[in-house]
Parts: sequence; C-alpha cells; structure tokens
Amino acid sequence: MQELYPFKFQPIYKDKIWGGQKLKQLLNKEFSPLPNCGESWEISGVQNEISVVANGFLAGNNLQELIEVYMGELVGEKVYEKFGMEFPLLIKFIDANDDLSIQVHPNDEMSKERHNAFGKTEMWYVVQADEGAELIAGFNQEVDQKKYLGHLEKNTLMEILNTEKVKAGDVFFMPAGRVHAIGKGIVVAEIQQTSDVTYRIYDYNRKDDKGNTRDLHTEFALDAIDYTFEKEYGTHYHSHKNQSSELVSCPYFTTNLLELTHSVERDYNELDSFVIYMCLEGNYAISWGEEKAMEVSKGETILVPASVENFILVPKDGQEVKLLEVYIK
Repeated sequence: MQELYPFKFQPIYKDKIWGGQKLKQLLNKEFSPLPNCGESWEISGVQNEISVVANGFLAGNNLQELIEVYMGELVGEKVYEKFGMEFPLLIKFIDANDDLSIQVHPNDEMSKERHNAFGKTEMWYVVQADEGAELIAGFNQEVDQKKYLGHLEKNTLMEILNTEKVKAGDVFFMPAGRVHAIGKGIVVAEIQQTSDVTYRIYDYNRKDDKGNTRDLHTEFALDAIDYTFEKEYGTHYHSHKNQSSELVSCPYFTTNLLELTHSVERDYNELDSFVIYMCLEGNYAISWGEEKAMEVSKGETILVPASVENFILVPKDGQEVKLLEVYIK
C-alpha cells in the first residue's frame, strides 16, 4: 500500500444570506458561481457534506473512505478507537457580512439524546475585523432561566448579552451551552466538533424576502444554555515566533498559533493524532519523507496523517507565515 501524505481537500462553499466577498479577497477562495459566500468548509466529516481529497494518488476519495481504509494510520489509533468512521472535527472559514443569529449548541449528552449526534464545542480565531466590529459571547450579568425568558419575551435579550469589540488575532472559546453570535464585518477561522446541531434563539426580528421570520428553537435552547456569568470571555495567549503557541486546549481539540519566519521541524512521534494546518498568512512548503514536498498557499488547509510523524514547514521567499495548528491530544 502506498504511503499516506499531507492532504488538501476541495472546499465546500456555503451560500449564506449573511455571506460576503471577503473569503475571496482575503483567503483566495474561488466560490463562483455563488454570488456571495458565508462559509468555506475546509475539512468536514458531516454526513452528506464529506470533504473530497484534491491532491495526490487518493484525489477524488472522500474523508470517510480514507478512514475506512487507513483507520488509525490516518487519524491516530486513539482517535479511531473513539470516533471510528466519523472524522471528529469540522474546520471552517466564516465571513459575516451581516450579523449572524444568536444561538447556542447543546453538549454531547443532550445532542446524543435528542439528535443522536455529537455536541458542539467550538473556537474562533479572528482573521479580520472591520473597525468597531463586535461579537456576542455569554451574558453580561448574573442570569437564570427565568430572567432569560423574561428578556426573551419582552424582546430585550440584547440587554443581558455580552458584546465584545474584536480585532484580528482575538480568540474566543465557545464551549457547548454558551450563547454566542458572530457580528457583522468579521472573518473567523472556526474549529469545532463534527456537529451541525444549532439552536437559534434570536434573529433580530429579521424577515426574508418573502416576509417570513426565521424559525427559532426557544424550547430546545432553554435546557441547553449555560447561564453562568463569566468576568471574561476572550482567550489570552502569548505568541512566540517559530514555535507552537497554545490558544485553546480542550478534550475535543487543541489549537495552536504557529508564526514562521524560518524553517521549522515538527516531530509528532508522541502525538497519535492527525495534524491540521490552516494557512492565514503567507505561503509555505511542507516536506516529509525522502524528498517529498508540497506547496501550500494562503487560505489553504491541509491535513497531515498521523503516520507522517516528522516533517518540515518552510516559508516561501522570506515570507512570514501564520498558521493555526489543530490536533487531538
């Protein structure tokens, strides 16, 4: 059997009512014939939305087919034991050209019971934000279910939600249960559990072109919401050039920032997981094995199989390269 290699996948583009042009402008995403694009699913194991390999001898095969054949060699033995045929993460770029609805995701236990699905813990890395752009994360005061419902009924929910002005490089961790929304003028990289279960709780009373408001999931959301008030919702981190700087580590994924100014060797003999790289800035090459190399451009995402344990990341032409590095511990 031929050896595995780093994979590129065909992005899955999503035409959203709130999508814009920034994924093309900032990250070189060619999403035509869509007029606008809200999401680029970079790597997906979501049923009926499974990523297809774009490079090498396995081009044309989808991610599930790869797992079926290569199992732990692809995703790592521990990961395969836990998730089997299902790829555990969904990797996206999101362009919010308008405010997204305010929503919450259920945890694993609730999702399993209600939808026979995984819960949805996620994180956002802000790639770009317009001046004054804001997002919503959690509550701005002590809240219980009764108080929340009172504000929902009076159409004053915004009074108790925490808004955050954001800039490029900001990080927000969104555990299942935290009320959240991406605001207008923000592009994020999103790393999340493989789940498409979302409870929409408020949509600013917007109507579609037929005059209909969007469905809300008020009853489902009540038990899913974590009403805990936090003093701070953003994630603080320190970035160090040419080494992994941890942004988020949770049972579902670890995400690091890796800013390269020169070649860096990676040794993952101890990891037992695939590694994903999302390229936010610059172009680079990844080299592995005996004289094997692949070029990667800004906006591209690659998956390095667990069996490729040693490789080198090489910035092109003296460029500074900014990557998000994602794996499961």
